[in-house]
Amino acid sequence: MLAELFADAARGCRESSPLTHRLLTDAAADLVSGGVTSKVMAGAECDRQGTVPGLRFAGAVHRLVLEGRAPSLAKHYPSVGGQPHLPTLWQDALPALHAHADELHARIAATVVQTNEPGRSAPLFGGLQVAAHEAAKAAGRHVPFSVRLLEIGASGGLNLRPHHVGYRMPDGTTHGDADSLLVLDPRWTGLPDVDLAHRLRIVGRAGCDIHPVDVSTEDGRLQLCSFVWADQLDRWNRLRDALDLAAVDPVKVQQASGPEWLAQHLARTERDVLTVVWHSVVWQYVSPADRAMGRAVLADAAAKATPTAPLALLVYEPRRTSAPEKYQFHLLLKLWPANLSLHLGHGAGHGIPFTWEAKPWS
Repeated sequence: MLAELFADAARGCRESSPLTHRLLTDAAADLVSGGVTSKVMAGAECDRQGTVPGLRFAGAVHRLVLEGRAPSLAKHYPSVGGQPHLPTLWQDALPALHAHADELHARIAATVVQTNEPGRSAPLFGGLQVAAHEAAKAAGRHVPFSVRLLEIGASGGLNLRPHHVGYRMPDGTTHGDADSLLVLDPRWTGLPDVDLAHRLRIVGRAGCDIHPVDVSTEDGRLQLCSFVWADQLDRWNRLRDALDLAAVDPVKVQQASGPEWLAQHLARTERDVLTVVWHSVVWQYVSPADRAMGRAVLADAAAKATPTAPLALLVYEPRRTSAPEKYQFHLLLKLWPANLSLHLGHGAGHGIPFTWEAKPWS
């Protein structure tokens, strides 16, 4: 039932975004009563949970606010300078929903959730350092490998430049690029057991997505901004900085299905380069058939990996915890031909904060 999917999405952001929680809770009730949300969401009644229709609804409404076309709502949205007043939020949302119902319906039907959270570059940076060092150790090298980074479900490609981001540590040092337009406070507990001061060298990078976002356009930037919960200003500011960085260091994301694209890129190997396949918070959106095909493509490439042209899989994906409706996000690494499997740590869905805790991954 669609109202239950809205309620489930609302529960998922209850602690981290009171504004989105209240909007989706009231929208779920409106769906049950046959209100305007039913018109906006018409045709989505059979959507599966993984398509998160509630977050698509919230993103479409936020976009109206960002475009200055929902003045009754703007006063509640910190992303445009407002201050939430939750008791009157839904009443102030109704004029926008009625005025733009057809447009909202079309946008929600044609849109998939695209957060492309740049905070995930922090665990990615640490994970790449571990992978480059461990691959070198397995090959008997003293210098960590250079990296070729391949991202599946790359969205707008904001996490394809981890070597151009600064990572500010509690002791005042900054790893990565201290002069970057994007400097993160990763809020790490512990550290990866490698030399983070070593310069991470990425010699190739590419990404694919079924629905890529072109962040060189205003439409693409608005799409990503609309999916940031409007009362999370730290994420909002982080995204704006990441978009500024992307403007001076562009990487085009190819529109393609993951398995075919991955097979094409893994068919080519480079000597003295570690190829890293990376994805983050994308697995829930991948069909079972594509999951199986992707595993087969990776297994074939892993069987052909050599000490001088190693292969790694690095993922940051959610797992349900023992607490109801709670998820924890795990950073996992597999390395071939070393046959090394590590659980590197866990953190929040947006990559910050993160706890480093290396142990075997079975």
